[in-house]
Amino acid sequence: MSKRHEHRSRSRLSDVAERAGVSAVTVSRAIRHPEMVTPKLRKRIDKAIHELAYVPNRAASMLASSRTRLIGVVVSSLTNGVFADFLRALHDLFLPEGFHVMVLDSRYVPGEEETAIATLLGQHPEAMIVSSIDQTPRARQLLKRSGIPVVQTMELAKSPIDINIGLSHEAAGYAATRYLIELGHRRIGVIGAPRDSRLHNRIAGYERAMREAGLDMTGLAGRSSNPSSVVLGGELMRGLVERCADLEAVFCCNDDLALGALFECHRLGISVPERISLIGFNDLEYAACAYPSLTSVLTPRYEMGRKTAEIVLEIIRGSGKRPPRRRIDIGFKIMERESTRRRDIRPPVRTARNARQSEQV
Repeated sequence: MSKRHEHRSRSRLSDVAERAGVSAVTVSRAIRHPEMVTPKLRKRIDKAIHELAYVPNRAASMLASSRTRLIGVVVSSLTNGVFADFLRALHDLFLPEGFHVMVLDSRYVPGEEETAIATLLGQHPEAMIVSSIDQTPRARQLLKRSGIPVVQTMELAKSPIDINIGLSHEAAGYAATRYLIELGHRRIGVIGAPRDSRLHNRIAGYERAMREAGLDMTGLAGRSSNPSSVVLGGELMRGLVERCADLEAVFCCNDDLALGALFECHRLGISVPERISLIGFNDLEYAACAYPSLTSVLTPRYEMGRKTAEIVLEIIRGSGKRPPRRRIDIGFKIMERESTRRRDIRPPVRTARNARQSEQV
């Protein structure tokens, strides 16, 4: 055999069996059910697998056991730090149980999410987890007819496909705006890059809070269809400041935008929070490290991932039995820091002249 052919050839189960001095059936059993093989024999087989760089044939294993031990996951973005804690929780819980987590990125595009769902279902996962609730009709149909546990996460759905674990982004946007109003602010702006329903709902929450308080929103919204970023946050903040000289506070629909808004305030010589209060959303790690530190709406993403994995594992172990609650609100919390402060509203100075005028009225 030439060196070139040797480099290209892939080790087979029979090669491992020959190297370990056992039958191919024993090697297969050691891979699929290691508890059924003695530790001494398992060690010898593991050594042969390592030396030969053998990779088990997943398709063959599926045919033999009807189990893939694969969990399919579709997230809106692999570059957005919002999903890092969520994915870490899934790996923390699934990997020790012998499951593999396969993740695809939909890039906030419904059509690409549909393709990702179809691709993962083609791998016969034992559960599907999607980080959105607004799937296309075909994607919903694919998930409904998959016959496996399906968990929609990150937000709350009115009509979940199967199980839903998330939070109300409309309620969170409302709470963030109410927080600014209760600090005494009245000229409150909002900046966002609404590429999905979560951002739209946060802005809807802002608008509801402003309407209820009887506050004018004219010219106070900075929006863009471009991907959210720190740079975009600065651009949107600059536009708000130019339009609204009396701007008092800004609700930033995520922490990237909030950080950009904070940097832009530094560049423009606008003191935060003395002149303008800023609040972000998601409470990413850097929010607490910024200067001044950013007030933000904490969304418990690790907890969401942990709860999702626990429920999926319970369903798989319980032969498909679903939990009593199919829709779980994980909640949110406002993390108050240095970028917000109570507005200093002082009564007008009472002079002798205006005192006489008030007495004459």
